[in-house]
Amino acid sequence: MHYQDLHTDQRMHFDTFPYISREKVQFQQLFSFSKTVMSLLRRFKATDLFEFNNVNCDVLTETYNISFYLQYLAQWPDLFCVQMSTHDRLMGYVMGKAEGTGKNWHGHVTAITVAPEYRRLGLADGMMNLLEEVSEKTYNGWFVDLYVRVSNAVAIGMYRKFGYSVYRRVRNYYSGATNEDAYDMRKPLPRDKKRETIRDNGENVYVNPEDLDSWR
Repeated sequence: MHYQDLHTDQRMHFDTFPYISREKVQFQQLFSFSKTVMSLLRRFKATDLFEFNNVNCDVLTETYNISFYLQYLAQWPDLFCVQMSTHDRLMGYVMGKAEGTGKNWHGHVTAITVAPEYRRLGLADGMMNLLEEVSEKTYNGWFVDLYVRVSNAVAIGMYRKFGYSVYRRVRNYYSGATNEDAYDMRKPLPRDKKRETIRDNGENVYVNPEDLDSWR
């Protein structure tokens, strides 16, 4: 899970967002206003893969193989959206999925990221709100979760502001030149009336990657 911030396009093409799919989810932020800009939030298209280099050229943004993005686009198109500028430039995107069983059925934020030149405009909250709304109203999930590097204090602070809390710490979740732990952060959805899917002091609950739930 990666942090960034987003932004929005002024073309009044409501038909460019064939978003409401399995249920009548009300998309209330098709056109969002940031501190200075209006932009368009629409579904991700396969051709966007040729346009998102400005977003993915960042050390905190993972770049996956093409088949990975296409799998999300095919299986969870309503959880994969892009933010476009008034000049039809890709500014950022959010990519997620629905997974789990029983009370672990939930929405997962695989990535949310913004091009460096469009950050700190206050649009990450709109992207997250969209994914949370779809997770709740379309998929009837119990919570939304995400993974974030324990060293990424800016992202952790942003997610806390959005209502997420640490559920557990996963040892060596990120591998590479240097391994790093991840926080599994969660936000309960209205279905979880008793808030059973979150806990206090999750920073002190350690698990190994192999101990994660089977759908991982």
